[in-house]
Amino acid sequence: MGDPNQAFDPTAPPNPPSWTPTKPPPPPSSSSRPRPSSPSSTSSPLSPGHLLLCPRRHAPKLTDVDGREAAELGRYLRLLSRALVRTTGVNDWNVVQNNGAAAAQVVNHVHYHLIPRPEIRASGKLRESFTMFGRGVRSELDDDEGAALAAKLREAIREVLEEENSKSKL
Repeated sequence: MGDPNQAFDPTAPPNPPSWTPTKPPPPPSSSSRPRPSSPSSTSSPLSPGHLLLCPRRHAPKLTDVDGREAAELGRYLRLLSRALVRTTGVNDWNVVQNNGAAAAQVVNHVHYHLIPRPEIRASGKLRESFTMFGRGVRSELDDDEGAALAAKLREAIREVLEEENSKSKL
């Protein structure tokens, strides 16, 4: 990965996806009912905690998911947002979803980015801003930091799901 302090170069090629058709993503975890959606961290985060959410069934664009999948993705976006805020302590975040190359979609599979946006102006960096979409300054986590953040996020997701399940029981 490049230097995170280096200025954004719009002519630079985008980072390649972390998987290809010859190296598919890992298989879904086993359960009694396959889950239609899967959260994961990204290999090129825009900030610590940057997550991806995608359906397990291949669908190139949002228009290619069915109504059940769309509803499930929406449900998980809300739950993952709560877990992300709880894990990172960052109360502002973007949810980004691109459809097609002209819209900056690099990986040909529908996916949502959940990107924590810490307040950088409060730290005195008044001229800095985040790249909203596409390429830009990226954060780097070492393996230990990434593993610790993933463990905290898994625990927060478990807590959020337990809270949701307890609310639905009258």
